[in-house]
Amino acid sequence: MSFLDQLKKRFERAPEPVRVAVLASSDPDERVLAWGPLSRAQGWLVATSRGLRVVPPEVASVDQLVVLPWHEVGHARWTATNDGGGSFEVTALVEVEPGVQVRQTPIRYVLTEAGDLPSVVRRRVDQTVVASQRAPLPDRGGVLLVARRIPGQAAREWSVVFDDDADRNDPVKREVARQKLADAVAAEQPE
Repeated sequence: MSFLDQLKKRFERAPEPVRVAVLASSDPDERVLAWGPLSRAQGWLVATSRGLRVVPPEVASVDQLVVLPWHEVGHARWTATNDGGGSFEVTALVEVEPGVQVRQTPIRYVLTEAGDLPSVVRRRVDQTVVASQRAPLPDRGGVLLVARRIPGQAAREWSVVFDDDADRNDPVKREVARQKLADAVAAEQPE
């Protein structure tokens, strides 16, 4: 791609369905940061100021356009191809009880052209994570203790993500995880 083509791409407007979907958002301050066309003309994967969303080629109803907020993205792995495209594998986190999140099944998005989308997604997800540490559990396994910035909240929110969902049902491992989370939160508090 020539320098001129790169410059044009940099300042190109988002496709009409993407602009319409974001303008119709319930958040009047939401804006498009980057987008990439999905393979087989399935629409676009769009990074906005609120999160990650898929916009189909034809938007029948804005209500069906779900946004995955940045603080609920547990993992987003980008794999580039030689033709400028690639694929994202996005794992969402869902809170199953206060302070405990589980990983959802990863969803794979194949893009024909990536543009700035991989770097924007990485930056936005990283900006939500304030602190992150792994902690072992008795016998085997472990937990990830994560503090994240949540839009509209002054305080950061801590959560536990078990490596193995089955460990959430073990009372001993739950208590160890609870104590490790309490210790992490206490270590952050000023005396």
